[in-house]
Amino acid sequence: MRTCTLWFLFALAALIGTVQSQEIADLYSSLESADVTINKDAAGCVLQMQLLSDGKVLQTRSLALEGPGTWAISWSPFEAEEGPYSVCARLSKNSTVISKRCYDFHYGGISAIRFDVRDFYADSRGMHLSISDSDPTIVDIDYMLLSGGKAIYVDKERAVSISGGFATPFQVNYAWKQILEKGKEYEGRVKIVELNHNQTRAFMNSFVAREDARISDTYQDETGASATVVGNSRVPFEGMLSFLLSQNGTRIGAVEKRTPVLLTDDDETVEVSWNKTLAPGVYRLRTELIGGDGEIKDVEENVIEAKVIAKINSTEPESQKSPMPAGLAAAALIVCALLVRKKKR
Repeated sequence: MRTCTLWFLFALAALIGTVQSQEIADLYSSLESADVTINKDAAGCVLQMQLLSDGKVLQTRSLALEGPGTWAISWSPFEAEEGPYSVCARLSKNSTVISKRCYDFHYGGISAIRFDVRDFYADSRGMHLSISDSDPTIVDIDYMLLSGGKAIYVDKERAVSISGGFATPFQVNYAWKQILEKGKEYEGRVKIVELNHNQTRAFMNSFVAREDARISDTYQDETGASATVVGNSRVPFEGMLSFLLSQNGTRIGAVEKRTPVLLTDDDETVEVSWNKTLAPGVYRLRTELIGGDGEIKDVEENVIEAKVIAKINSTEPESQKSPMPAGLAAAALIVCALLVRKKKR
């Protein structure tokens, strides 16, 4: 009997340790999406999230976890009625619930709006928001980059002053810090919390990471051309510049050169030279920026007006040329000769 009691105490202690080591630390939801944060070790656990109304389960999502972190899910659109809603998250292991947390919110009705997100989208550069407010407001902002529903990076900005009115919204552009994988699907999520009046807004959208760059400046003359390229994505840009030279509608030359690898706001200048100085005339130059997939990312066209280069026929150096005209020089010699003869007398 004593042995059974000891085994029971050991099992109870192990269970208590498991509960203490795995917990739902944070939960938020709206009718569009939800996010949940699991602390400590959650390997082998299953997370179940349910959207409820008056105790009735409307939708369910289940996730198999491999460790701690933050996850976000989207609820399927439905015709929602005004009233209270709840989202409950359950963390279980081996069919035993080890942590549970619920979040209650109200949908519909009239409430004082402290701030409003007029627009939001996420892309390969980062997240872009347009926020307006009725009065100057202080908010906290969480930025999340997710892959497969799990946050691979979370950044928190605290005590952000929102001072843009409804006519002039406050603009926020948050750049990703991670290098993105070309062709991979990600989700960008932002959560804005106004603590004084307990108002929260969250937005999320998915995007496919793509390389991007643009031509910011060009130069061209009779001897060659150059183009400055600026990166416009957190996917490394590995492309090339193509300089296409034509005259009277006929292509007379083409030079291609690879660009350095570029990320957002990186800029590099690429220079090329023609085989020889262009003969006098008017030329057209088309500069194409081509991505690694062969897609043309940007184009700029310019005109080169090659002029005749003036030539000097005389081979005598300028320093050896007499600064005095020939007639004046001869007259000066005659005067000098007369003066010498007069002194001899």
